[in-house]
Amino acid sequence: MRLLVVEDSVKMAGLLRRGLAEEGHAVDVAPNGEDALWMAAENPYDAVVLDVTLDGGGPDGFEVCRRLRQAGAWAPVLMLTARDAVDDRVKGLDAGADDYLTKPFSFEELNARIRALLRRGSEERPATLEVGDLSLDPARHEVSRNGKPLELTAKEFSLLEYLMRHPDAPLTRLTLLEHLWDFAFDGGSNVIDVHVRNLRVKLKQLPGRTTIETVRGVGYRLRDGKVDATSD
Repeated sequence: MRLLVVEDSVKMAGLLRRGLAEEGHAVDVAPNGEDALWMAAENPYDAVVLDVTLDGGGPDGFEVCRRLRQAGAWAPVLMLTARDAVDDRVKGLDAGADDYLTKPFSFEELNARIRALLRRGSEERPATLEVGDLSLDPARHEVSRNGKPLELTAKEFSLLEYLMRHPDAPLTRLTLLEHLWDFAFDGGSNVIDVHVRNLRVKLKQLPGRTTIETVRGVGYRLRDGKVDATSD
């Protein structure tokens, strides 16, 4: 999943980026409120990790969250703060935040809260994804076909997770790039083809009916069934 981290502390931003990337997420970092608003308007984020206190004279986290909602940006927002006052938590939730985490915190809790937020939204987001004979558990980072485990890299896992969250939907290479690689990525769209090919090889190690189809002129889709004539 692609996340936006809004944090003015260079050290904290680096820790968050590294920790979330290790979970397979693509992570962009905004150092202030103005950059956060611009980046959120330009990129399709799956969730936002937003610090309340932002230096630099721009909007604070409460105002950033409020403006995101006013602009129709509905990605789940997890607010981070050193404050522990009830009034601040209420203010954040009233501004449109979905959850609140007080510093210091453990990465295990941060990741668990982000997983919970990703299950919310306009689409149904079950705790365990099931498409045909494939099962994926984001919390445990486990994938299986017909009950037999598959070993995937972090990026292969994220790719399969995104495909499973949108079964039967043709997804363009650009869409996959936007959701699985961060703002600094400067590669070509063939990186998607490479990861899809590697993922297909691993899926074929355990025969089954759920396949990644190539949609000519578009991209890829995950289907529970046999590959048709339009697929590679």
